Amino acid sequence: MNKELKRKEEELEQTLARQMELFKAESGDWLKIGGVVLAGGLIALAIVKTRKSRKDKKTEEALFVLEREGLLTKDIEKKLTESSKSSFWPSMGQRLLILGLAFAKEKFLPNLFAAQSEDVNTEEKSQ
Repeated sequence: MNKELKRKEEELEQTLARQMELFKAESGDWLKIGGVVLAGGLIALAIVKTRKSRKDKKTEEALFVLEREGLLTKDIEKKLTESSKSSFWPSMGQRLLILGLAFAKEKFLPNLFAAQSEDVNTEEKSQ
């Protein structure tokens, strides 16, 4: 009895060690994926900020030239300084939605039909 308990203890320890190794390997993969996503987000943010600052500089130069020439009116200033409505995030949201739908289609659609066919097979066998 005691030897059997010792053997079971060793088996459980080995199983736990294998599970921990698997967990470490999978968490390493998730960390890599998270790092890539974070780096991509930071790069996208930097690009958006540099484009915005470049646009602001051009707008300031245009306002200065118009003011110097005496052509600057309130309407023109409002049109030049008013922020545009389009941004990076709505298009990113649409892309993520499409990506999520494609992932769901690949992951769950085959299983959906497989589960239904198994149900039909079990019903036919029971009759």
